[in-house]
Amino acid sequence: MHFPGERVQIDVKFVPESCIVGNAAGEKFYQYTAIDEFSRWRYLEAFQEHSTYSSAQFLEHLIKAAPFKILCVQTDNGTEFTKRLLPGDNGPSLFETRLEQAGIRHKLIRPYTPRHNGKVERSHRKDNEYFYADHKFYSSEDFKAQLKIHRYKYNRFPIRPLGWLSPNEYLAKYRNLSSV
Repeated sequence: MHFPGERVQIDVKFVPESCIVGNAAGEKFYQYTAIDEFSRWRYLEAFQEHSTYSSAQFLEHLIKAAPFKILCVQTDNGTEFTKRLLPGDNGPSLFETRLEQAGIRHKLIRPYTPRHNGKVERSHRKDNEYFYADHKFYSSEDFKAQLKIHRYKYNRFPIRPLGWLSPNEYLAKYRNLSSV
């Protein structure tokens, strides 16, 4: 990618049941993740529902939070994003309708090839190692609060693909260079 927002990968992670404890035990939590392919800037949000409605909400929050204009969103073919692989009427999902309203192109990866969404898939593996391995959530609100802190730390942590700059530093450097 050549600039921020050129393409943003989005996916959903099912929170491991072992992390959901106390009064929340037995509930299901989902982590929606968006990662900019250029800067690796990441936006995370917690949901209790895995649906096209949650995906549309996540998209609206992402558009407001992103420090750049999003031109393209890439997802897998999950029913939370598209109805393309469902039998019968294959009109646009609520998520696809919101993308169109925002003027954002939707790119779907080939079915059953998660490697095509590799950046967001890798970020989910790292979340398993560095977040879910040692965190417990006692309620939906607790999960949301802890995930917000995790997101804050991620965007400020230096990573090798960006020359040991954090995603926030990389974006700032890009803005400074493009304004010259």
